[in-house]
Amino acid sequence: MSRKKILHIGDPLLRAVSHPVKKFDLRLAMIVRDMGETMYGADGIGLAAPQIGLMRRLIVIDLYDEEGLRVFVNPDIIKAEGEVSLTEGCLSVPGRRGCVTRPELVTVRYQDIKGNVHELSAEGLLARALQHEIDHLNGVLYVDLMDYEVFEEEEEEEEEEALPQASEA
Repeated sequence: MSRKKILHIGDPLLRAVSHPVKKFDLRLAMIVRDMGETMYGADGIGLAAPQIGLMRRLIVIDLYDEEGLRVFVNPDIIKAEGEVSLTEGCLSVPGRRGCVTRPELVTVRYQDIKGNVHELSAEGLLARALQHEIDHLNGVLYVDLMDYEVFEEEEEEEEEEALPQASEA
């Protein structure tokens, strides 16, 4: 197993469009393993192959639920509905966060590690992670889409406002 270096904003590979995966073999399985290890080592919930310098349409996501590590090969969003604005961060844009408006529900067509085609409808955090990681495959970073940057102090204030006050309890 091998953790890979995560590329940071400014690296031209993050702005390139990835190529489809054509071979579903042991090498692909090893890449997926390395991507998972790299993502877990960086405390992320998603990682796209371009973030480690591989220009392939491949992403991994783990929301730390019963599904575990999810692998999406050659994913494409085929349907999107609704709209929701939430704060995002990125392993390739360390130390920054921003509010991004994205579709609330998405349907993605993708292949698994063996090349079988699937469709998945997702909402919530999974929908957001899929869109974020698929953007990487197209050379797009969340900072290109963000409505505004969110600073740590603002997030702390929002969290405090969301907590019930002692007089409300």
